[in-house]
Amino acid sequence: MKITKLSLATIIALGSFSCVNAQNLEDAIKNVETSGTVAYRYNDYEENNSAVKDDSATTNLYKVAINLSSKVNDDVKFNSRFIAGDKTNAGEVRPDTQVDGDSNVDVFLSEANFDYTGVQNSVFTLGKQGITTPFTLSRDALGNESTGTGLVATTHMGDMVSLTGGYFNQTNFNNNDGGLAAVDGSEDFAYVTGTIAFAGMTLDATYADLQDEFDAYSVGLTGNYTIDSLKLNPYARYSSLNLDSSDDKNTLWKTGIQANLGIFGAYLAYGETNEEGGTVGTDASSDSGMDDHWRVTLSGINDASAIYASVDTQVTDKINVALKYSEIDAGTNSNSEDQNEIYVQTAYKMSKNLSTYVRLGQFEVDKFYTDGSDLKSNIGRVHVQYSF
Repeated sequence: MKITKLSLATIIALGSFSCVNAQNLEDAIKNVETSGTVAYRYNDYEENNSAVKDDSATTNLYKVAINLSSKVNDDVKFNSRFIAGDKTNAGEVRPDTQVDGDSNVDVFLSEANFDYTGVQNSVFTLGKQGITTPFTLSRDALGNESTGTGLVATTHMGDMVSLTGGYFNQTNFNNNDGGLAAVDGSEDFAYVTGTIAFAGMTLDATYADLQDEFDAYSVGLTGNYTIDSLKLNPYARYSSLNLDSSDDKNTLWKTGIQANLGIFGAYLAYGETNEEGGTVGTDASSDSGMDDHWRVTLSGINDASAIYASVDTQVTDKINVALKYSEIDAGTNSNSEDQNEIYVQTAYKMSKNLSTYVRLGQFEVDKFYTDGSDLKSNIGRVHVQYSF
């Protein structure tokens, strides 16, 4: 999207473009493209059981992210990403409305890199950028983002095969929520990914190594089929992460399918972790993990299995109503307890770039408190998101 009116972030970025390419401001403005997201979320979790009486926790969450890019010349493009949020967790702001007062947030540069496309069918990206692998979450409208400084190269061999390799000498993995407490972000991180598409299916395989911390691999398969008016999207993924500090191997496998017929949709997924561990990435919500619905997350839990199921109806072109259920069955050697949630979600898409949803439900965890009593929580959420 071309822009002619400039925000403060745009002006800052354009100053960088002018210095790099010695071009005048008028030419720089013509080459600038912008995109981004603005997200706000309100959570209300109310606990009421034998251990806790009417304990309510409410939070406001918000984040603004702006992506700016400029064509430097025929072969080079400069990309940047600015975030208004909290620097300590890559942008998401979580003030407790019952404890904290309203406050201003940080505005910081999250990405700054150059794309080089001078080699046919290839792209080389150098600089500070999002780390896109099955083990990481590089972009999120409201949450952590995995970033690092390094070089990523991607080449396409026809329409079916692509190869990507990346090396980073710095990351922000210490800020993420994957459960790798020993990581501080100074470790080298390298990965290689291969993807092949055939017969309506896409197969991908990735190997990654974090210096002195772990090596991991993930293999995934996704499909896209239409039978008459029935649309089917099956998937399966197996991921394994070996810690350098122990002989433990963390594994998580999952499979599922999304089906749509007319205005009706259904989703069903199942996953398992092994007894040694279920931490298979730096982000619990990455593709290698399993975090399909709301508060029930299989990632990081060992010796456990999870089920996610939902049905939905597209009531109108703009309104969707869904019922979603998920549960975790923790084994005897698990580091967690059984848990489940059920909730109703109503989503309203006012326009293609503005959407909102409301959720109401219940979340339970067995033997959550030190006295052995269960956690029972009534949960609610309102989420509004604008994309541009």
